[in-house]
Amino acid sequence: MRIGLGAIHELDEERMLFARQLGIEDIIVHTPELPGDGYWEFQDLVRLRTRAEAYGLRIAAIENMPRTFYDRCLKGLPGRDEQIEKVHKTIRNLARAGIPCLGYDFVPLGVWRTGHNPVGRGGARVTVYDHHLVERAPVADIGPVSDEEMWERFTYFLKAVVPVAEEEGLVLALHPDDPPVPAIAGVARIFRSVEAYKRVIEIVDSPSNCLEFCQGTVAEMCASPEEVYDAIRYFGSREKIAYVHFRNVSSRVPSFAETFIDDGYVDMLRAMRIYHEVGFEGVLIPDHTPAVAGDTAWGHRGRAYAVGYMKAMLRCITEEC
Repeated sequence: MRIGLGAIHELDEERMLFARQLGIEDIIVHTPELPGDGYWEFQDLVRLRTRAEAYGLRIAAIENMPRTFYDRCLKGLPGRDEQIEKVHKTIRNLARAGIPCLGYDFVPLGVWRTGHNPVGRGGARVTVYDHHLVERAPVADIGPVSDEEMWERFTYFLKAVVPVAEEEGLVLALHPDDPPVPAIAGVARIFRSVEAYKRVIEIVDSPSNCLEFCQGTVAEMCASPEEVYDAIRYFGSREKIAYVHFRNVSSRVPSFAETFIDDGYVDMLRAMRIYHEVGFEGVLIPDHTPAVAGDTAWGHRGRAYAVGYMKAMLRCITEEC
């Protein structure tokens, strides 16, 4: 198990040095701004990897393709087969460029929050979600979309891309829907429960069909901390966790706030111990962090706090302190 750093869009020198100064060796690159007509070129991906390596860093995964790469797949529109062919190119180019994993989501309307408020510990600004504020949102232009329609679109996509990923030795890692509610603006959000996540890995039985295990979102969907720990055991013991978004929240849906790693309703030390017990050998990143006093827009201070806390927990677990 290794502690990494994510939410990195650009591999600029300042952030690469920041990562190394925290003792980080693995990074997750988030939707890098690379050229390409519907797919990423091999040469651009090699340049990205070698730039990270120049600072002593490994790219453990790239998280998220541009929506334009697969929006017709998300919406079930004509032209999705042509987009899938280009996704195949991205998969092949990633694998051959030495980048082992692609994280992705399959939710047309993306992540939703209803505020960024100073309700965290000591007045730290944190993102919050209150489903009551969006229950009556007008139906989106692409809606309404039912659960059945979204499952059909996802199954079609997954069955088309996983064989290519397996052939190339690349891991595809699906992020759950955040927030995990039945629908927003009339558009279904199907990856909203642990049972839905189980269904994902059953659709295509492949070592390349894995999960971007956002523990924060899993905590948002579970009724108790025990359910979160059980989910870690279930997917971790089956080697279906590609990497982890290791963050905490105040409570489950319909309303929650993101929290400091040590201030939510899940015991994060216990959670990390379970990853260790099931033999998880991948990367955990802080994901989002509260905005602390004097912090930057990216959240250097908040991320440093989370990384330090995570590194201390990992050492405690592995050295039995």
